[in-house]
Amino acid sequence: MSSPIQPSVVFAKPRARAAPPPPPGSVLFDDTSSAAAPPVNNQGYYTPAYNMEGAANDMQGGPGMNNLFADPMANAAMMYGSSLANQGKDMVNKEISRFMSVNKLKYFFAVDTRYVMKKLLILLFPYTHQDWEVRYHRDTPLTPRQDVNAPDLYIPTMAFITYILLAGMALGIQKRFSPEVLGLCASTALVWIIIEVLVMLLSLYLLTVHSDLSTFDLIAYSGYKYVGMIVTVLSGLLFGSDGYFVALAWSSCALMFFIVRSLKMKILPSISSDSMGMGSSAKPQFRLYITVATAVFQPIIIYWLTSHLVR
Repeated sequence: MSSPIQPSVVFAKPRARAAPPPPPGSVLFDDTSSAAAPPVNNQGYYTPAYNMEGAANDMQGGPGMNNLFADPMANAAMMYGSSLANQGKDMVNKEISRFMSVNKLKYFFAVDTRYVMKKLLILLFPYTHQDWEVRYHRDTPLTPRQDVNAPDLYIPTMAFITYILLAGMALGIQKRFSPEVLGLCASTALVWIIIEVLVMLLSLYLLTVHSDLSTFDLIAYSGYKYVGMIVTVLSGLLFGSDGYFVALAWSSCALMFFIVRSLKMKILPSISSDSMGMGSSAKPQFRLYITVATAVFQPIIIYWLTSHLVR
C-alpha cells in the first residue's frame, strides 16, 4: 500500500526591520562602501579624481598667498628690495657710462669696406692725401664711413689681432713658438699702447691743453701703428733683414706724417685764438711738442715690438 502523501508546509521568513538611524554625533567614520567607484579608462586603469577648481585656486594664490600680500611688513620689504635693486642698477650703468659710452663706442666702429680701403691707403701712403680736416654736422663729427679723416677703432683692433697671429707664425717658422711667448708678445703690445695713451692724457692735462681729443681718439691714433708693424714683419719674413729695415723706415715715416697731420687738426687749431688771449692757456709750442713727441715715439715702439720676430 502506498503511504499517504504528507502535505508540504511552507514557512515564510520574517522580514528584517531596518535599524533606526543612529543619533547625530555617534558615528565616528563615514561608510564609503556605497560611494561611486572612480571611473575606469579604456586600458583598465582607474583614473584618479582631481579637483581642478582647487588646483586653480592654489595656482592663483590660496589663503597663504593672500595673507602674504595682505601683510604690510611683507609689502614694505618687497618694495624696499625692489628700490634697492633699481638703485644698484642705476649706479652700475652710471659708472659704466663714466668710463665707456656705448653710443660713443659704436661711433668708432661705424665703418664700411670703402672706408677701410681708403684708410689703409692713407696710412701707408699719406703723402698723396690733401684734405685732413675732420667734418662735422651740427657740432657732431661725422662717422668714419662718412668721413675718411675720422678716427676709428675697427682698423686698430683688427690690426692688433692680425699682428698677434703673424707673430705666432713668425715664431713658428723660427721654431720658437710657445703659448707663453705668444702671450707675452700680445700682453707687451697691449701694455705699450696703454702706456702711450696714459702719457698722452697726462701731458694734455699737465700742460692744460684743451682739445676735442677723447680717450678713444688717442687709442685709435695709437693703434694705427699695428698696420705698419704688419707690413714690417711681412717684409722681414719675405725678404730678410734688408726688407725688414726698408719696410720699417717706410712705415715709420708714413706713420709719423699721418700722426702729425691728424693731431694738427685736433691739438693745434687754436693757436690763433691763444694769441688773442682766448682758448687754452697752454703755449702753442707745448702743443707742438706733444704732437711731434707722439709722432717720434711711434717708430721706437714699432722696432721694439717687431725686431725679435725677424732674424
